[in-house]
Amino acid sequence: MPLLYEKRGAVAVLTLSRPQARNAWGEDYNDGLKELLPRLEDDPEIRAVVLTGDEAGGAFSAGANIKDPKTHTSASIADAIEALPKRRRHQAMNLLSDFAKPLIAAVNGYAIGIGCIVTYCCDLIVASERAEWRLTQVSLGILPAQGGTVRLARWVGRGEAMKLAMGFPLKAEEAHRIGLAQWLVPHADLMGRAMEVAEHVAALPPLAARLAKEAVAFGMDGSLREAANADLYRFMALELTEDKKEAHQAWRERRKPVLRGR
Repeated sequence: MPLLYEKRGAVAVLTLSRPQARNAWGEDYNDGLKELLPRLEDDPEIRAVVLTGDEAGGAFSAGANIKDPKTHTSASIADAIEALPKRRRHQAMNLLSDFAKPLIAAVNGYAIGIGCIVTYCCDLIVASERAEWRLTQVSLGILPAQGGTVRLARWVGRGEAMKLAMGFPLKAEEAHRIGLAQWLVPHADLMGRAMEVAEHVAALPPLAARLAKEAVAFGMDGSLREAANADLYRFMALELTEDKKEAHQAWRERRKPVLRGR
């Protein structure tokens, strides 16, 4: 499987690994995410995940394999419609954005096409100085699918999303300036900083971290009033957890809390 998995304490590291093709996307990545993400959700030891590209590929992901003449083609409208249910089930974007635990993208180079969209289906982005985002779909006569433009607009606003959708590249420094990347670091420091971010998140009370992620993600889809009302229930649920009691007591006693995800 070209999606590599490594467990580092409470952090899982997933690596897109097709180095001979700059980690180009394929159905096998979708299959790998569909297999691994539920396992990581069910593993109580994993509290955060880092997604990156194989360094040997020189990119995060160069996107779809355009060299394959079957890429972005359907035999007929009927075949395309019949394939929709499978496509929905295997959408990497939904698999990533629906993942319950905090997910950090470590963007180590070019993130092109679907490889670009994947990054902002994560919750936080750490960018190497070599990172560059490109949405090339319109130039190929298609469009960024799976909500690619809407997802981006929610990160950086309509104008910046339109600029990228029209094929203008986004360099790492600019991505950091407009808020797409939350951290910008020298290339050699990328995985170190990504792990620091993931370990910081993993050290938080896991139930609270999960519901905070849910509040941000679902709140973007509804009104402010609906989001605020939903937060009341999340807050009440967390008030009843053992971790909440322990975290408060540890703060009072000026010690590090012992968190069990309960």
